[in-house]
Amino acid sequence: MGLFGLFNRDKKESLDKGLEKTRESFFSKLTKTLIGKSSIDDEVLDNLEEILVTSDVGVETTLKIVKRIQERVARDKYTSSSELNKILKEEIALLLEENKSSGSNDFNSLKDLPAKPYVIMVVGVNGVGKTTTIGKLANQFKLAGKNVVIGAADTFRAAAVDQLTIWANRVGVPIVSQGMGADPASVAYDAVSSAVAQGADVCIIDTAGRLHNKINLMNELSKIRRVMQKVIPDAPHEILLVLDASTGQNAIEQARQFIAATDVNALALTKLDGTAKGGVVIGISDQFKVPVKYIGVGEKIDDLQLFDRNEFVKSLFNE
Repeated sequence: MGLFGLFNRDKKESLDKGLEKTRESFFSKLTKTLIGKSSIDDEVLDNLEEILVTSDVGVETTLKIVKRIQERVARDKYTSSSELNKILKEEIALLLEENKSSGSNDFNSLKDLPAKPYVIMVVGVNGVGKTTTIGKLANQFKLAGKNVVIGAADTFRAAAVDQLTIWANRVGVPIVSQGMGADPASVAYDAVSSAVAQGADVCIIDTAGRLHNKINLMNELSKIRRVMQKVIPDAPHEILLVLDASTGQNAIEQARQFIAATDVNALALTKLDGTAKGGVVIGISDQFKVPVKYIGVGEKIDDLQLFDRNEFVKSLFNE
């Protein structure tokens, strides 16, 4: 069933392993903070604030979490420092739920896609794992029984087309490309037209991974969208921004720029397994109110997971 099946034991183990560095870093700091403390006092909360910020949760989101914990401690008369983990876990879970981050109820929704072909335009800077994410996503759709077409519309970099072709061949799905220097909008048009002609279920379009100034970025992405809409009026159905979780606050800045430039409606956070900065998932979800849809927790082809906020929080708190 691939990515779209139930959250099974293998995926739980991959998630646990992927968040290992974040969990160990976070809780080693938290444990040191609580040594010799019997109550949740101002010093504990100040230290918690520092821990969350250094875990790349972000200043705004950290202040929000700490304030809510302060209010709960005062209201519910929590005094024991041993209860801090429980309160913190509940507040993070609540925050992700309020921000409409993807959750367990989303796991079956992608079996029945809302359009055919379902067009995904993938955006993000070079080096974040965009090409790998497209390949893994295509593989998971294929495992779910979907026919996939990939469009190589990142024509700015020769390696981008070559890498995507390797992934398409590895997964066993067709790719539409015109080589380096071709008009990205033309490639996108051909890819969507090919998907329609083949009766494909999904069409995934790669785009140039460079952050030039916002106006040029907006113009280029808008052109690609307009051309696709000549074939499918409501395409793309999903604009997926890929971010490298290991870059922490830099990922948040990239999110800010891309969200300002185009209608991003889904996020993928890669390389969670290689960083202690997994808290960025919480900060990005809170600041931009765009659902985190996928997370990358390893290098294997099946190490891209639909983001389940409930399982994420459980794994972060080692449950």
